[in-house]
Amino acid sequence: MNEHVIRTDRVGKRYQSGDLETDALCGVSLAIPRGSFTCIVGPSGHGKSTLMHLIGGLDRPSEGQVYLDGSEISGLDNNALAELRASRIGFVFQFFNLLQGLTAVENVECALMLAGVPPRDHRARALELLAMVGLGERADHRPSQLSGGQQQRVAIARALANTPDILLMDEPTGNLDSRAEAEVIDLLMRLNSQGTTIVIVTHNESIAARASQVIRVRDGKLVLTTTGEDL
Repeated sequence: MNEHVIRTDRVGKRYQSGDLETDALCGVSLAIPRGSFTCIVGPSGHGKSTLMHLIGGLDRPSEGQVYLDGSEISGLDNNALAELRASRIGFVFQFFNLLQGLTAVENVECALMLAGVPPRDHRARALELLAMVGLGERADHRPSQLSGGQQQRVAIARALANTPDILLMDEPTGNLDSRAEAEVIDLLMRLNSQGTTIVIVTHNESIAARASQVIRVRDGKLVLTTTGEDL
């Protein structure tokens, strides 16, 4: 098993609008150790989310390679990338993206269906995941009946439906107050202690202070990586 669950080799991403080309990322090489709690930090608009989309197989680099467990994924076709995301990676975003007409448990059940879990197991597994994130008693509540922090925890439970090796998170506390943020980060630290690799894109330095690795991005370039005792 590869020591680094994610690795990039000089990845770049270029967008074109008419005759105008914009480099969102330029030659970024990084390694994310298995089981780490990694934060990708930098100002808004400097390439953090683009980098997350590339390492999660949501987009393809214009140049360079992305590796998962030592195997290149940047050249996979769309179907193979979709299968990879469904089986190996969980995604959580700033906006919870819950289905408003469904209860918490039904939102998680939808993810279990997409993950290929047998229908007979959906309800029990969804309730188990909600209990894991501290929302067992809120299973029958709709998103409008939940606080922001609770909605984000439902989103995390949903992301865990495929028992992912990696949780990729884009500003997961960006819409939360300080108390809800603390609850979500404590949950993520607990998941990390149980072996899940956590990668968070954030501009929040208080979250970065709790990470085992911090990758700093500015103007589309990696400017600094700090780990362990360097933090």
